Amino acid sequence: MNHRTAPSRTDHPAAALVGGPGTVLAEDEVTAFVEQQLAAVDLDGRSVCVVVPDGTRSCPLPLLLGAVHRALHGRVSRLTVLIALGTHAAMGEAELAAHLGYEEQRLADRYPGTTVLNHAWWQEDTFADLGTIRAERVGELSGGLLHHQVRVRLNRAVAEHDVALVLGPVFPHEVVGFSGGNKYFFPGVAGAEIIDLSHWLGALISSAEIIGTRGITPVRALIDEAAALIPSRRLALCLVAESGSGALHAAAFGTPEAAWAAAAEVSAETHVRYLEAPVKRVLSLMPAKYQDVWTAAKGFYKLEPVVADGGEVILYAPHVTRLAEMHPEIEQIGYHCRDFFTGQWDRYKDLHWGVLAHSTHLRGAGSWDPVHGERCRVTVTLATGIPQDIVRAANLNYLDPATVDPAAFAADPDTLVVPQAGEVLYRLRSN
Repeated sequence: MNHRTAPSRTDHPAAALVGGPGTVLAEDEVTAFVEQQLAAVDLDGRSVCVVVPDGTRSCPLPLLLGAVHRALHGRVSRLTVLIALGTHAAMGEAELAAHLGYEEQRLADRYPGTTVLNHAWWQEDTFADLGTIRAERVGELSGGLLHHQVRVRLNRAVAEHDVALVLGPVFPHEVVGFSGGNKYFFPGVAGAEIIDLSHWLGALISSAEIIGTRGITPVRALIDEAAALIPSRRLALCLVAESGSGALHAAAFGTPEAAWAAAAEVSAETHVRYLEAPVKRVLSLMPAKYQDVWTAAKGFYKLEPVVADGGEVILYAPHVTRLAEMHPEIEQIGYHCRDFFTGQWDRYKDLHWGVLAHSTHLRGAGSWDPVHGERCRVTVTLATGIPQDIVRAANLNYLDPATVDPAAFAADPDTLVVPQAGEVLYRLRSN
């Protein structure tokens, strides 16, 4: 099976869509669409869990959540907002207030009758057990790359509500092709088992191969298979955001599968930039919403495809002081290409596969063998607040951020400077 496609269900009605590529929706268009779509769904007397992104995703969340609240408050029996952290750090009260658009300690003033929860992935009692996906089925979905039974655990807040409503953006993504839809359940509010398996599957395919791939990739097929086990009714409002702003190009509503598919098509026309020839160097200017390299690595994923062999990607993020706030083991493992791990699998197979996947995604394409060791296609350089010894011990190159002048880099014809890096994918026209 081609790595870019996988079996998929096609029995989902088409999503409602407003906007499209090249469009910027007015706020009243957005809110009217949200309220109209939710008004048409039988939700009276039902409990609803709204699954939303954390602060690492661009999205006019206060505008959207406000529209959702107006459409549901007084109709539903219970309304919960669940922050899809994946395995990111929990958001504190000040962060939540800014993210959701209310004054600190005054949630009830803006969203009366609403409970807000972080996905507490570090606590075992967070999860409901939904069952397993058989090894044979994983083999089918993965195109033969993996044959492992996987336990499917999900935040019990989703399973214990009548309706689960995904509310979040769609962007090109290094693990699944395009983010959004059922990805807000898996890995957004999922247990470690399926997070590790899905991310390692993406690593085996490789970020450069899967990122920005349209349609149902093997990882998307696995996520959809897990989502089918959720007992709640699933709905989604999938958004195509203007990167770096609070505006929207489009919004789609329907089942997570249909709404995601509609939004992903718009994202593919909106969030991909094409170059005619590769560049020797990229300077990715990382916004403050990425607080560690675990999240700021998107500045590499989205640029790797346009870097020439032997070239370099520099992640410029002076505000970043940790490799991975919630996964300190990456400091011991370091960053390596996929073949480094697959060639020494007995040594690494018992570590979290999600951490191994992150390692390979940031290090990019390369090879490893016992004689020649590791040879990576490009150099990855950190110009961050992380000490030089930690950076070099993690198998990355170091650059003092105080010496970086973005304007000087921009004047170099061999360098591409990317402001607000992390969401827009760059590809070569020939690809």
